[in-house]
Amino acid sequence: MAFAIENQGSRRITESQVLPGLAISLLNDALRQTRQINQSQVGAWLLTQFQQ
Repeated sequence: MAFAIENQGSRRITESQVLPGLAISLLNDALRQTRQINQSQVGAWLLTQFQQ
């Protein structure tokens, strides 16, 4: 889960505020994959996702 701080509180977000268009769910998928495959394979997978 990702949150943005605003109005003296926070709210859950589904898209990066630093990289517009980058879904938090994609980052969650990448982190989940690091438990099963090595980081270079995850990096390659992420690059293919960014190109879509």
